Amino acid sequence: MSKSKAQKPIRIHVTELEMTAPPKTHMIAPSNLHIALMRVPEIPLPFYRFLYRQVGTRWEWVDRVRMDDDELSANIHNQRTTITVFYLEGAPAGFYEYQQQDDGVTELVHFGLFERALGLGVGKWFLLQGLKAMWADKPEKIITATNSLDHPRALQLYQQFGFSPVATYESEITPLSDAELLAFARKL
Repeated sequence: MSKSKAQKPIRIHVTELEMTAPPKTHMIAPSNLHIALMRVPEIPLPFYRFLYRQVGTRWEWVDRVRMDDDELSANIHNQRTTITVFYLEGAPAGFYEYQQQDDGVTELVHFGLFERALGLGVGKWFLLQGLKAMWADKPEKIITATNSLDHPRALQLYQQFGFSPVATYESEITPLSDAELLAFARKL
């Protein structure tokens, strides 16, 4: 059996954003598609991992893949975390995850669609639904971050809904190794 080569880090440009008022935009759900949103308070770890990889593979999401069961469960199975799954034509097609913090801040931790849902005109509507859910709890502000590996229009979309950049910096992401991917696949 051959050894897995270590992955070289990828340089990224990170933009931190915040919004201090609910979006003023209103959108109706696309009428030509069967869509549904379902909050999942006690999401099974394999299902969460499936969603995370389906959304995050193309954007090099790695953090949650590297967590063991206990660490992942502590992050997603607590009263401060909300996970909502987007269904398209009866099957999962994306999710958002947010977490309430102690200081009146809510963080949009993850947001994204599966590749099969991109280009159908549902992304803006889906993000707006997530923002409405977050603002329903009346935080002082909502924060999130995006980076140069994200969808090319992610930053523009966040700004369109009222987020403002508050900081930028350079960082690195080390892609998953073959060994990490194999270990992850065994957890599904």
